[in-house]
Amino acid sequence: MKRRAFTQVAGGAALAATLGSGQALAQARKPQAGTDYMALDPRAPVEAPAGKVEVVEFFWYSCSHCNAFEPSLQTWVKNLPKDVSFRRAPVAFQETFVAQQRLYFTLEAMGLVEKLHGKVFVAIHAEKLNLSRPEAIVDWAVQQGVEKDKFLAQYNSFAVATKAGKSTQLQNAYKVEGVPALGVAGRFYTDGSLAGNMQRALMVVDSLVADVRAGRA
Repeated sequence: MKRRAFTQVAGGAALAATLGSGQALAQARKPQAGTDYMALDPRAPVEAPAGKVEVVEFFWYSCSHCNAFEPSLQTWVKNLPKDVSFRRAPVAFQETFVAQQRLYFTLEAMGLVEKLHGKVFVAIHAEKLNLSRPEAIVDWAVQQGVEKDKFLAQYNSFAVATKAGKSTQLQNAYKVEGVPALGVAGRFYTDGSLAGNMQRALMVVDSLVADVRAGRA
């Protein structure tokens, strides 16, 4: 956790910074490999179909910086071009994160991401609920009107366990240093520490998507 905890603090401090003249200057220049983002070698796997550029958000529900980033991310996702495929990948830097990984993929399997994904952040960061254990997660889901047996069936399913494992593998393939973080096309990685803050990280992603689309990267 040491290197990741450090970058979470750095990324969070940057995210809290307001837009100033220094950022305006940073936005004027083209993002640079090794400074604003990292190029991956070897590449990470992608799930997007041919002709689409995949963007992945790495997050952890209990991360305060992920919570702060979520509104900006939601706005950005709503305006994505049709040739960009977006997906989320909950991280597991340690075993205690797996319960929340399974929570996300259970919501996905039940078609409840749009309805409840944001509410998980609210429950943890505004209502101060501890959703780190499966029992607490199930109780919370039931309080949201989800049928307990159906939720448990998905939460404990082989499919959800497999997706959680693949999410951890993807996090490692991207060499994720902290969350929130963003991956592009299995080839590039950026976060608030590299880009300066998460708002600019989205601009870096836009630039990388344009380069991939145009065959410049």
